Amino acid sequence: MNPEPENPAEKPAVPFPAARLYLEEFINFLTIERGLSPNTIASYRSDLEKFIAFLARRGKGGFQEVRREEVMDFLMAEKERGLTPRSLARGLVSIRMFFRFLSLEGYLRRDVTEVVESPRLWKTLPRVLSLAEVESLLRQPDTSDLLGRRDRAALELLYASGLRASELTGLRVDDINLQSGFVRARGKGGRERIVPLGRSAARALSDYLEWSRPLLLKGFSSPDLFLSRRGKRFTRQWLWSLIGKYLRQAGINKKAGPHILRHSFATHLLGRGADLRVVQEMLGHSQISTTQVYTHVDRERLKEVHRRFHPRG
Repeated sequence: MNPEPENPAEKPAVPFPAARLYLEEFINFLTIERGLSPNTIASYRSDLEKFIAFLARRGKGGFQEVRREEVMDFLMAEKERGLTPRSLARGLVSIRMFFRFLSLEGYLRRDVTEVVESPRLWKTLPRVLSLAEVESLLRQPDTSDLLGRRDRAALELLYASGLRASELTGLRVDDINLQSGFVRARGKGGRERIVPLGRSAARALSDYLEWSRPLLLKGFSSPDLFLSRRGKRFTRQWLWSLIGKYLRQAGINKKAGPHILRHSFATHLLGRGADLRVVQEMLGHSQISTTQVYTHVDRERLKEVHRRFHPRG
């Protein structure tokens, strides 16, 4: 026999398998009162059936017994199954709607899902290269070769400036100022920013501009900085394949694109004591919270070093 609820006006906690009766009541509510589409309702049903099965495996006797931890554990289990943050967020919306319904109907004393953070806000730590891996990657292009000089200049510039792939492929020759050591980047929303080049990138760019680019032009003219073998502005797809090629050559077993050098740029600067807001400006982030993820990456690296080398790590 179920114990008396604390408030006589409240309905008793929902036991399993009676949970499905409440699920059907919720589905009817969505159909009749909310007027949701059949596809949306099918998504709610699918998400909640998985959640109910998860709770049953945990031995829960009713929704009154569910704590915030069970909701988080379910979402983490779904994440391990390969669900994206978008799908996880949709699942949480389904659970929240269901628990809100149960609470409003008096089946629950409190809604534990109110304090569960949306998976859309969960940060996936970006992959980065170590300093040694960056050095190895940058050594891969053959600088005695026409295209090797171009590739070296592109890699050096990505790491020196933290540019996005689209920003690098969109560069024009007049965006580079080798004398002052700056590059002008056009970021999201057409916002422009000025980023330092650094000596190594400036040397690589100078060699490319002097020895390779005139030959790639084949007698024609172009405002674009980086050119393909046929003298055309190269694409982001080219840049992705180039990064993959040189990562493999360097023996670096990390599947990544140009963004890995942007991530490494930010992480290495912050790891050496750079001011967070300066790095934010160089990356072109509108919100400092976006830049803060790189401080977490560096803390993860420190934890890994501690685990590996501390005698009680």
